[in-house]
Order: sequence, then C-alpha cells, then structure tokens
Amino acid sequence: MGAGISSTATENSDGGSSLGDIPESCISFLLMNLEPQEICKLARVNRNFHRASSADFVWESKLTHSYKFLMNKVIGVEKLGTMTKKEIYAKLCQPNFFDNGTKEVCLDRCSGKACLFISSRSFKITGIDDRRYWNYIPTEESRFKSVAYLQQMWWVEVLGELEFEFPKGNYSIFFRLQLGKASKRLGRRVCNIDQVHGWDIKPVRFQLSTSDGQNSLSQCYLHTPGEWAHYHVGDFVIDKPNGPISIKFSLAQIDCTHTKGGLCIDGAVIYPKELAERFKQF
Repeated sequence: MGAGISSTATENSDGGSSLGDIPESCISFLLMNLEPQEICKLARVNRNFHRASSADFVWESKLTHSYKFLMNKVIGVEKLGTMTKKEIYAKLCQPNFFDNGTKEVCLDRCSGKACLFISSRSFKITGIDDRRYWNYIPTEESRFKSVAYLQQMWWVEVLGELEFEFPKGNYSIFFRLQLGKASKRLGRRVCNIDQVHGWDIKPVRFQLSTSDGQNSLSQCYLHTPGEWAHYHVGDFVIDKPNGPISIKFSLAQIDCTHTKGGLCIDGAVIYPKELAERFKQF
C-alpha cells in the first residue's frame, strides 16, 4: 500500500495532480493535527511529506510547555539553539539522566507528559553514612545500578526532595521497595530474607507535600518479601504550568519499640496517573 502511494506521488501517467503536488506548508499544517507516530509514518510517503514532517512548528505543537526547562536539565541551555524541534522531541522521549545520574526523565510519546525516576542516592536517609545500618549494594535490578540496603535500625526515615517543572496533568508518586536482598546463584535469582524483620509490627507512614499547598498522608504495612513493590505516596495536580514546583515526599517508621531491617530502597517514580500500570515496570 505504501509503495502504491509513493508511486502515485512521483508518477502520474494521465498528467493530473498527485500527492507530490501538494505544497509542503499545507502538508505541515495537516500533520500538526496528528499524533507523533502518525507523522513519522506519513513522512515515508514521499519527499514532500518527509520535508514537511520536519517543520519546526509541527513538532513544537507536540512539545510540552516545559520543554526548555527539561532540555536545560538534560543537555544544557546552550545546546538548545542548535537543535530542531523534531530533534528536541526525540531527545526528550528517550531516557535522560541528570543531576549526576541520580534522576532520569522521559516524555510519554503519546501524552507528552513527564515520567520521572529518582535514585535512592538522591534521598536524605537517616544514618546512611553509618555502615552498621545502611549500605549501597550493586544490582542489575535497578536502572541506577545500586540500591540502599538497611541491615537493622530503630529509626527509619527517608526523604526525597525535588524541584521540577511538570507538564499539565495528574501525577502519582511511588516508592519502589523490596523486603530482602536479591542476588544470583547459578544463574537464578534468589532473595535472602533472613534480615527482614519489624515491618509487620507497625505500618510505614508515607507523606507528600508541594510548594503550592498540596498534601497527602497515608500508611501501610510493607509486604511480599523477595519482590519489588510500588508503595503509593500520594498524588498531585499541575493545573497551570507556571514554573518549577517543589515537592517533598517521605517514608518513615520511627516507632523505637522495635528494630527494623532487611529493606532495599531502589528509589521513587513519578508519572501520569493514567500511565500507572505501564511505568510500574521501573
């Protein structure tokens, strides 16, 4: 089918008009109303469609209002002027690390909303510098290649802070946690849960607050030893993007009547609520 269209566009034995006669500007205005995947497909029709699909105003209509903030985070504002809008869109839809590799951002190709991944190394963790309690251990099960592991402690408190300019939408924050320490033995995944204790006595408290006054507080017991799980911290809404918003989120179990141990903290994820199931693969 695509070959037939292309042939019609380049040759017309009757001498009539063809797809190749449509002005590029008209094609570009048409493409503005399509999804990015459809634009890329139509770019293969002929040369006119290919050139029209690269127009800056076509891809600027697909970019979020906060794309300059995102690009500054990813590559620096000085390089922004050397890229076409299509190149900027493609770059932002890829996984991009920033803040010394402790965070990763990408745009969802369909909605244009931001999906954020945050390493445990960017958190403020009580006692993290004391090897009697905490260690960072390498693992291929984290996109950041390491996780924070708690051996044993009375007071557990983890705080994440972030200033970011999100596109308009509803977002959810989750901690990615595991009870037990996973490793490979003879090529198979095994999880040592010998040090797991204390999480079934009192629930963990999760808290979220934003600089524009949004707040959330919840609690639950940690469960499913040996498996990574996403624990919901809270939701926030970006109604009118107007610069960066400051976000604080935390988990805490500070009941000192018992010790807690055997917890792996990979990090946190922030993504649009409608994409929750897809991005729980983090």
